[in-house]
Amino acid sequence: MDSRCVKNLSAFTDAELAILIAEGDALAYTEIYNRYSAVLCVFAYKRLGNREEARDLVHELFLCLWRKRTEMSVTVTMSTYLFTAIRNRMLDLISHKKVSSKYVNSFQNYCTNTENHSADHLVRHNQLLALIEKEIAALPPKMRQVFEFSRKSSYNRKEIAAELGLSEQTVKSHLQHALKILKLKLGTIVSIVMSFLHLFFI
Repeated sequence: MDSRCVKNLSAFTDAELAILIAEGDALAYTEIYNRYSAVLCVFAYKRLGNREEARDLVHELFLCLWRKRTEMSVTVTMSTYLFTAIRNRMLDLISHKKVSSKYVNSFQNYCTNTENHSADHLVRHNQLLALIEKEIAALPPKMRQVFEFSRKSSYNRKEIAAELGLSEQTVKSHLQHALKILKLKLGTIVSIVMSFLHLFFI
């Protein structure tokens, strides 16, 4: 049995756990998650006023922490590292919301004002589509593959699963998480994303 399974990881310092995480130790990662996820959620919620957005930001932060564990270089305390990271993600989210709101208003005007599709509206429309494509491209590879297949075909969830050799539940999970990520990144644009991409989730 791994000695770390026997040893009480709660006795380890954050710095020691950070070293173990960089080496791929899932137990150390879980210990850091248990130490900080709840307090980070509270921190984010107090500033965003939205529990779901706060949870999603923290979840995304820890996913990123694990995916990039071999690149991790914590030169400050783990708590400072995590709180700085979540603060930066909140600032990015707020910035995205402001940009998204501008594009949504422009896009809605573009859609309803069929008599005056000015060059400015067309530019905003193209910028909106580029913004959507950028966020889709940033999805994890397998999730992006399922998501792209869904939007580029008329297949339902079962047919996508058969085509990609995945379980129907896996396809459902990928699609749901993709939308969750896009909602987090694009805010109010997500409703337009769903209608524009003609996604099939039933």
